[in-house]
Amino acid sequence: MAPRQMHLVGFLQAQNCTIFASSWRHPDSRTDFLTADYFQEIARILERGKFDLGFFDDRLSMPDRYGADHVHTIEHGIRCVKLDPVVTLTMMGAVTKHLGLGSTASTTYYEPFHVARVFQTLDLMSNGRAAWNVVTSLNDGEAANMGHAETMAHDARYDRADEFVEVVLSHWDAWEDDALIVDKASGRFGDGHKVHRLNFQGNYLQSHGTFTVPRSPQGRPVLIQAGSSGRGKAFSARWAELVFVAYHDLAGGQREYRAFKSAVAAAGRNPDHVKVATLCNPICAATRAEAEDKAALIEKLPLEIDALSLLSEALNFDFASKGMDEAFSDEEMAGIQGMHAIRDRVVERTGKKNPTVRDFITGSGRGRPRMDMVGGPKEVADKMEEWFTGGACDGFVISAAVIPGGYTDFVEHVVPELQRRGLFRKDYTGPTLRDHLGLPRSTRGDWQAAAAAE
Repeated sequence: MAPRQMHLVGFLQAQNCTIFASSWRHPDSRTDFLTADYFQEIARILERGKFDLGFFDDRLSMPDRYGADHVHTIEHGIRCVKLDPVVTLTMMGAVTKHLGLGSTASTTYYEPFHVARVFQTLDLMSNGRAAWNVVTSLNDGEAANMGHAETMAHDARYDRADEFVEVVLSHWDAWEDDALIVDKASGRFGDGHKVHRLNFQGNYLQSHGTFTVPRSPQGRPVLIQAGSSGRGKAFSARWAELVFVAYHDLAGGQREYRAFKSAVAAAGRNPDHVKVATLCNPICAATRAEAEDKAALIEKLPLEIDALSLLSEALNFDFASKGMDEAFSDEEMAGIQGMHAIRDRVVERTGKKNPTVRDFITGSGRGRPRMDMVGGPKEVADKMEEWFTGGACDGFVISAAVIPGGYTDFVEHVVPELQRRGLFRKDYTGPTLRDHLGLPRSTRGDWQAAAAAE
């Protein structure tokens, strides 16, 4: 049996900066983010490093909740340019042969047929390298952009998402693998009895008709999810094949990892076929001293307004409505929507049931890279190995504070060290994303047990 090897995912944004709003200010960051070449260079770097996939996080609005205005967002470049990630991925797929191509699409604001067609088309055009990150969308800015007065209630979003995923998977199963014939001599294009009509009627969605895109080399795209609430984790255990998490310490990660894998098994699925990758922001160089110099510069880039704007977006609360040292009331804390994990983390880190705005900035770390993985190849690889072999994850989602240098540094310095230790592949073992992830080719109906789960 081959030794277990970690999975690596490049964490990307089709915008003017990375997940860190300050990244565009870095003197070494490229600023031609409106060009295909910008993203194609990232794709080439990730493929050179044998990454499983590059994945686009996405939201359907810019952070314009702070002060109920967008001017500060534009002035400071706080994730304000947001391109369509799937279109961007097609440009990246054109210059790569193996790199997986993952993108976010919302189950709250899109329609199942549209998502099914877009991602299955991408899967065919990339020879089986596509993945769909299933999100329910969580902030009021997205609701406003999409013509809704407010965001759906949290659990209702997931109830709708359960139906949405079932419809998409049913579409992807519509064509049997050998439905196409394309025989000019006989004039027969396909076997009509091997293409199946969908007749779905749910509480939120209905879909009746015949899907238009045949199956791909990997069967269908890989499903990604990153829910952090109890309902979100249950959703991941039921549907996801690759799960993104943000564990904050090794012991906590080990507990969460064990609990999640148990939930996958309880849902009637094989835990080995659901990969868990935790977010990390390695700042690396040839030596630890060089990496520390890089980190010192990166640490100076974020601004207070970055954190205030991103907190307002994530928690659906206007942080401009309170003074910096004014405590949140019990009612305000209970009424915070969006990413509850951020609120809970601030309470835990500060030890305050009613933190102030300033506490939210310092306790959340919003807009600032975590400085817990800074070093040369050995130091960074040591920490990754500890988490991977210690049962806290199956791999890592690698973010960068400099584009493209953050990825280049990791590929040049850390990947060879991981390979030397036998922890990471030296080459791709197959052409599809499922090959990279060690997942079997999807067969029609292989998700039905999950659909039946309560």
